[in-house]
Amino acid sequence: MAASTPTPVNGGTTLPPAGVLLIAHGSRDASWAAPFNALRDTLAAQAIVVELAYLERMQPDLAGAAASLVNRGCARAVVVPVFLGQGGHVRDDLPRLVADAMRSNPTIKLTLAPPIGEDPHVINAIAQVCTALLDNIQVSNSK
Repeated sequence: MAASTPTPVNGGTTLPPAGVLLIAHGSRDASWAAPFNALRDTLAAQAIVVELAYLERMQPDLAGAAASLVNRGCARAVVVPVFLGQGGHVRDDLPRLVADAMRSNPTIKLTLAPPIGEDPHVINAIAQVCTALLDNIQVSNSK
């Protein structure tokens, strides 16, 4: 069942759909956001309610993206930091921003996940890409 499908509960009632709120750093360079847009679009293609937000320099911010999820019918969402590890933004800023977003949007419950780069699947995927790149340079150097 996709995350955005209403979830049946006891008594036949359903919970509103859950969403994913991706949060990235942000940049002055709009093209920097291309991989984050691709991630958002990949999730959306799976019928998942998803919004992409930025900490700085780009819009929407976390509270704005949370409001968009509420407008799309979500009462809960997981906030996924699209960061490789926990620096000051993830450790210090994000918990405060998530709490602020819930105060501004009291009908949504946001759950802050660890940075995506700490997930073993992501670490393994990056290692596979590095291995493939290494294989490619070894093949090209042997020619």
